Amino acid sequence: MRTGCRRCARYSGTCPSTSCPSQVLGVTEQLDAGVRYLDLRIAHMRDGSEKNLHFVHMVYTTALVEDTLTEISEWLESHPREVVILACRDFEGMTDGLHEYLVACIRNIFGDMLCPRGEMPTLNQMWSRGQQVILSYEEDSVVNRHAELWPGIPYWWGDQVKPQELIRYLERMKSCGRPGGLFVAGINLTENLAYVLGHPTESLRKMTLPSLPCLRAWVRDQSPGPGAQCTNIIAGDFIGADAFVGDVIRLNEKLLRC
Repeated sequence: MRTGCRRCARYSGTCPSTSCPSQVLGVTEQLDAGVRYLDLRIAHMRDGSEKNLHFVHMVYTTALVEDTLTEISEWLESHPREVVILACRDFEGMTDGLHEYLVACIRNIFGDMLCPRGEMPTLNQMWSRGQQVILSYEEDSVVNRHAELWPGIPYWWGDQVKPQELIRYLERMKSCGRPGGLFVAGINLTENLAYVLGHPTESLRKMTLPSLPCLRAWVRDQSPGPGAQCTNIIAGDFIGADAFVGDVIRLNEKLLRC
């Protein structure tokens, strides 16, 4: 996202629901805290109601996708100068019909707030058009049918238990050069089978919280902008447990000094 001729390289990101095991704040609380990227992993439960779509992050959430999107829309209506990026992906159990139903919900809920895909706009351009939502959709066949949807945003997921290994993965990805558009560096730790078997009473939260200072130090060292080794969106778990969002937002100050 660019403001004028500058590229605004920092969006903090999370999964949206308090019933998700990787979060402690609801979607409105996350938006109030400064989160501007939401990772929406969407699923239809095999035995669920025909049109009820849920979020999934290892387990299904009780929150319905349509209700959460409406909550985001209502927040944006009261914050007309804010822009969010919503990344819809995974789509467990989704049929073509359910994809079309979801897109219809998205169009109905956000309407003219949606920024159609094309050249990445500046914030000034989005403000002038009343656009507040860039919505990426990780299903190419659906994107091709709907101009309101952007292609899926690449996500650097390290699949690591230890923060040092995750940082090594992220640095290796940076050394290969940044993707051409938006992309996400995930500072998310992941429970693998060996960890679960060795720590049967522990949770993802208990595993992650002690590692947050190390991961936050990596975040603070990052450089914003279009350079080959600059990061773009940074996503993390357990927003509200520390000052991660503030660390991400303050990275924009480096752009102002350029």
